[in-house]
Amino acid sequence: MIEKREFSSLGHANHGWLNARHHFSFAGYHDSARMGWGSLRVWNDDEIAPKSGFPTHPHQDMEIITYVRKGAITHRDSMGNEGRTEAGDVQVMSAGTGVQHSEFNLEDEETRLFQIWVIPRTRGDEPRWDTKVFPKGERAGKLEILASGYEDDVTAGAAMIRADARLYGATLKAGDSLTHDMQNDMPVYLVVSEGSIEVNGTTVRARDSAAIRDESRLEITAHEDAEFLIAETPDIGLQ
Repeated sequence: MIEKREFSSLGHANHGWLNARHHFSFAGYHDSARMGWGSLRVWNDDEIAPKSGFPTHPHQDMEIITYVRKGAITHRDSMGNEGRTEAGDVQVMSAGTGVQHSEFNLEDEETRLFQIWVIPRTRGDEPRWDTKVFPKGERAGKLEILASGYEDDVTAGAAMIRADARLYGATLKAGDSLTHDMQNDMPVYLVVSEGSIEVNGTTVRARDSAAIRDESRLEITAHEDAEFLIAETPDIGLQ
């Protein structure tokens, strides 16, 4: 089953400095049919104006992955961490027992990012934060694991999260294809960052998404140069 979700159907909140689209119910947006997918709880498509951002605020017991699409984001937290994550790269935060953090676009251009929340495998762990550089050229024509809760993936270079989940990224040239075997029948959530692709016969365009389950293999072909992400998370019930 592949359920295409067009960008125009997402929840929307424009705060001036922040123009946000919500794939799942979040803050003031609620849709009982879109509460999550597997253990994926949040996928926000954020556009953050220059010299602005999220002031210090708390999180607890959530794995938070930020994928920067354009520009950069600067992170500071109550653990003493500070870092700047650029386009194509990833930062991860395990909120655990609780953490306060801020996220600011200190650049002279708009920052665009995906913020992705995954329910952790256990609660009450010690908070942590990390950032990883992933040159886009290294994922050309293939899926690269950007964040993972599996030791072998982390050893191979993925950012560590505390969830039985993986976040993949790929770029494809127009006309090129790749395949992906779904792992242990886990639900998959695919979001196109740029360009247009076809997934098992379904066309998914820039910033559209596809909620996928009960497919053993994904056949993905680019209609035009494209970049996309895939989140693979445990099935905690269709939400």
